[in-house]
Amino acid sequence: MTATGQDTLGTRDTLDVGGKRYGYYSLSKAAARFGDVSRLPFSMKVLLENMLRFEDGVTVTTDDVKAIIDWQKNPVASDSEIQYRPARVLMQDFTGVPCVVDLAAMRDAMNALGADASKINPQVPVHLVIDHSVMVDEFGTPQAFEDNVALEYQRNAERYEFLKWGSKALDNFKVVPPGTGICHQVNLEHIAQAIWTSVDANGETVAYPDTCVGTDSHTTMVNGLGVLGWGVGGIEAEAAMLGQPVSMLIPEVVGFKLTGALAEGITATDLVLTVTQMLRAKGVVGRFVEFFGPGVSSLSLADRATIANMAPEYGATCGFFPIDGKTLDYMRLTGRDEDQIALVEAYAKTQGFWLDPEAADPIFTDTLELDMGSVTPSLAGPKRPQDKVVLTKVDDVFNDDLSRVYNKAAAVRVPVEDRDHDIGDGDVVIAAITSCTNTSNPSVLVAAGLVAKKAVEFGLKPKPWVKTSLAPGSQVVTDYLEKAGLQDYLNAVGFNLVGYGCTTCIGNSGPLAEPISKAINGNDIVAASVLSGNRNFEGRVSPDVRANFLASPPLVVAYALKGTVTTDFVETPIGTGKDGQDVFLKDIWPSNDEIRSVMDGAISREMFQSRYAGVFTGDNRWQAIDVTGSDTYAWRAGSTYVANPPYFEGMEMTPAPVSDILDARPLAIFADSITTDHISPAGSIKASSPAGQWLQERQVAPADFNSYGSRRGHHEVMMRGTFANIRIRNLMLDGVEGGMTSYKGEVMPIYDAAMKHQADGTPLVVIAGKEYGTGSSRDWAAKGTRLLGVRAVVAESFERIHRSNLVGMGVLPLQFTDGVNRETLGLTGDESFTIRNVGGLKPRQIVTVEAKRADGTAFTFEALCRIDTVNELDYFLNGGILPYVLRKLAA
Repeated sequence: MTATGQDTLGTRDTLDVGGKRYGYYSLSKAAARFGDVSRLPFSMKVLLENMLRFEDGVTVTTDDVKAIIDWQKNPVASDSEIQYRPARVLMQDFTGVPCVVDLAAMRDAMNALGADASKINPQVPVHLVIDHSVMVDEFGTPQAFEDNVALEYQRNAERYEFLKWGSKALDNFKVVPPGTGICHQVNLEHIAQAIWTSVDANGETVAYPDTCVGTDSHTTMVNGLGVLGWGVGGIEAEAAMLGQPVSMLIPEVVGFKLTGALAEGITATDLVLTVTQMLRAKGVVGRFVEFFGPGVSSLSLADRATIANMAPEYGATCGFFPIDGKTLDYMRLTGRDEDQIALVEAYAKTQGFWLDPEAADPIFTDTLELDMGSVTPSLAGPKRPQDKVVLTKVDDVFNDDLSRVYNKAAAVRVPVEDRDHDIGDGDVVIAAITSCTNTSNPSVLVAAGLVAKKAVEFGLKPKPWVKTSLAPGSQVVTDYLEKAGLQDYLNAVGFNLVGYGCTTCIGNSGPLAEPISKAINGNDIVAASVLSGNRNFEGRVSPDVRANFLASPPLVVAYALKGTVTTDFVETPIGTGKDGQDVFLKDIWPSNDEIRSVMDGAISREMFQSRYAGVFTGDNRWQAIDVTGSDTYAWRAGSTYVANPPYFEGMEMTPAPVSDILDARPLAIFADSITTDHISPAGSIKASSPAGQWLQERQVAPADFNSYGSRRGHHEVMMRGTFANIRIRNLMLDGVEGGMTSYKGEVMPIYDAAMKHQADGTPLVVIAGKEYGTGSSRDWAAKGTRLLGVRAVVAESFERIHRSNLVGMGVLPLQFTDGVNRETLGLTGDESFTIRNVGGLKPRQIVTVEAKRADGTAFTFEALCRIDTVNELDYFLNGGILPYVLRKLAA
């Protein structure tokens, strides 16, 4: 999105590159007028350019420009609100389907208001990559990929038809078909341009930083390419698509200094798990993180992208790397046009966006430092990505948890029915090379292939209880693994291609073999998974697995061979070779030189050019989906996948006043670290759950349930799935696991209780601890909360995206003041809560909450209103961001 062509600050300039002339908004001209910008963090320079380009005296003012430049004088949390406009929006299908559902519903609502439905149309480029739907049903065979893709199309035919309608009905909206790759890798390898261009209102081509927001939290991966991007909720992304700015406070920027280089045998995964642990301990929620120091130059672009990808896990808004020669090398390797590469270099150097190792370090809010030579082999788990475990201690951590968490004196083993092996606590039943974080970083993929090669040469095989899978983030991975001769070895140890998508990392691990699942669940076995993903929250990977460890791809292969996490990799052999001798991890671990040699001979620019030549075309199955691009969507009666949501029913042009919250009852009370996976699961649907029962009432057999993620286009399924995670614990109940609560003393599913409260006319609240809403940027965690009748969430702290989503759905986020929480107040779930003057709230105001216990005892406590900006307040008072945008466009 460019500006209107105006230049009230006089910062417009021209840049000639290769005989082409580009307009741009000059940071040096801004510096001459407002003060030096040379030591602004690079990420803040991107925000500054955005303010210069959109300065109009109304939404963006001279004061906004000065506030960013003056930030250098006091680089701490700012109350200065800015209106930021990203260049484009990135989506994936789990979050993209409900976004397109909302757009289709908004077109219907525009018609109902007598307005022009075509105004509901993206104003910036939107790319949706279908990557979240493929499941690992088939594995370990040459036909696994084809079988899984066929099942994917069979299950998701209606969703894909709907998305194809969107690609034809909406301008600026492109869909990357299934089987192409993971959205963040497609973004990094193809869509992102580092410097974006478009034609402004005066017909001139303007160059500006490539920026994006995405409906997936790992949109941050593209920051490795010098593109400022982060995840937002789907509803916030829809507003950005429709021309609304992202309202934000000027952030703090934490500098992370990297020195030294990784030691022999250490992977990018080991590095990113160390960085994640350090930054979580530091506390960077809501902050930018920017990497600097001599170690940055030694990192490959793929390694930078791996670190940037994990920003949601370390809690930051983004983890940013500036542009340098490695950026240009990567763009050239991945097939970008030479004219584009020349523009990136010229613009970055002209604007001060180029990383100069000799320049003074930027000014930061705070800093921390890591000597990369100190990084050791690591995993993370068994429940959170920030819980790093050095490789030699994984067995200790698991065995400690076995007694401390799972109340077992020692690991037990039980026979598996109709199999010639047993299974026990700590056995690895899933070993998956998966996710956007690792599966397109050539160094770790090649390392995994070399581990497989050496294992085959020793005669090792994976243990028979392990479900193995390889799901790369890019089709190019297949090309270079095959060219290097490594895919055959991966196949030989069970890591056949199962699909190009997120798979196990988002819970699409598919079912375990029935005898193994039966043995686990019938004997309370604490089974383990090892995956090269970025998240290992409870209930996410598989309903049969309770201990989940994140690891590098080569370690995933090694654990598949070893089959357990209960013994270490130093004293205990992986297995016995064909010569009868013990084989240890060190025997099959490749050297850095081996990895580098294979990479140099296997990866080429032509691979990327060939794979991305038809990126929007798709295979024969996609091309066979025949739809028309009508202005409005013809909703299917009886559909269980896509339905017109109730958000705009009876909406008037003038919003009704927001009512006070009177005598609200708690729907649930939660402890710390409740994730969006807990609030809105993406995995399997239990037949006995409210969502499962609803589907069966509509003649959908359990075998055809698909997943919660795939049914996000239907509010009836999703509101029944809210708080339905099998591992969530409501502290209103004693020792009960799963999405249950109490209604008038009766224990029942949360959905059922919420409907009874709605019938009674009783508003609801949710009480929570620290880091409420951590994890994925799924808007259904907020949408479901709203549809259940929850008016407010009171937590000790919120993760950034979920807090924004709650406001965007008209749910009030309140934060306990320091020293106050559910425990100090003695909350049990028998209380009622009243919050007055809700319609008169101000951003970040202290609110008095009136409470009353079951015995009639009254008390009050104070909470901080986490509606952070004036724009967010407008959204809240309109009942949410979408009604606000709809009214604005209709007017």
